[in-house]
Amino acid sequence: MRVAALVLAAGRGVRAGGEMPKQYQLLAGEPVLRHALRNLATHPRVQLVRAVIGLGDQALYADAASPLDLPAPIIGGATRQQSARLGLEALAGAAPDFVLIHDAARPLVPAGVVDRVIDALEAEDADGVVPVLPVVDTVKVMAGDYVQCTQPRQNLRLVQTPQGFVFDHILALHRAARSEVTDDAALMEGEEDLYVMAVEGDARLAKVTGPDDIARLAALHLPTETRAGTGFDVHRFEGGRRLVLCGVEIPHAQGLAGHSDADVGIHALCDAIYGALAEGDIGAHFPPDEARWKDSDSALFLRHAAGRIAARGGRLVNADVTLICEAPRIRPHVEAMRAQLAALLQVEVGRIGVKATTTERLGFAGRGEGIAAQAAVSVVLPAA
Repeated sequence: MRVAALVLAAGRGVRAGGEMPKQYQLLAGEPVLRHALRNLATHPRVQLVRAVIGLGDQALYADAASPLDLPAPIIGGATRQQSARLGLEALAGAAPDFVLIHDAARPLVPAGVVDRVIDALEAEDADGVVPVLPVVDTVKVMAGDYVQCTQPRQNLRLVQTPQGFVFDHILALHRAARSEVTDDAALMEGEEDLYVMAVEGDARLAKVTGPDDIARLAALHLPTETRAGTGFDVHRFEGGRRLVLCGVEIPHAQGLAGHSDADVGIHALCDAIYGALAEGDIGAHFPPDEARWKDSDSALFLRHAAGRIAARGGRLVNADVTLICEAPRIRPHVEAMRAQLAALLQVEVGRIGVKATTTERLGFAGRGEGIAAQAAVSVVLPAA
């Protein structure tokens, strides 16, 4: 039996927020769509996988599918049903026996669900198969904000994808459809001699709908590891320069010497982040012998470090910076520093610590010759 899979990815996903459709947003460092495509393409019982995408999304799709050896995508229509029909028409030449129709917004596709759907189709007990989950919460029928009655839930199920069908049957139903449906199995309901069977679904098939769903999926269903990183930096005082510490300008007679603005706190913090990611140090990313970084605002460096966490599909758990100097006094500026670092790292301020200490007048810091800083971070990354 030849099985094809059709992944519907032409929607815009506006409820998920962000600057691009949800299927191209990153989940654990990879586009949501790539997860769905890979999980189906690597299943041993699926011989062909094709995606249906929106017009104008070709570049986004090319990036999402770049590690996979897949046929060219199919351009979809204005509605989900139109996209499904266009996808099925494009598959007709391959003449599959069965087709799995899957929503790209469900990125995690357990192999066991695919097996259960195909098993039911091959047993010839059904023309369509849908994975379902039981409804575990009480269901109320509403009228506006008011409860009208309680809906018995014994026979209710939550339907997921991939849904499986005898190919010729579902293609004919889509061609004949006269009204829009958001669920392919609905086209078989009520059709004489066509039967839809339900098999056990999986909680990992949760759908990306709102802006928090991607983070929740990653936290609940993708293995992660926590990394720690440390950083240390030191700069000597120099007259005629501004003193900037942790992104905040501090009134002082001298600033710190350096190729950039010499923000010793941010430099130590960047090194801690790069260390946690095993991506070298700040000098590897922003070489001090390159003229373009001269007098740069160190906020640029910290935004880059934060971007590297995001690019790896991770998140910053916390950061802690200690400034070491006799003067100036740091305590009056701590809250402004925490707020600035939190803004640059795009985390809540409760994840940022800034404190100061002295060396009891010992060493270069004790002699007032400069300022040192050390930093520590913890970062959660997808497990290797």
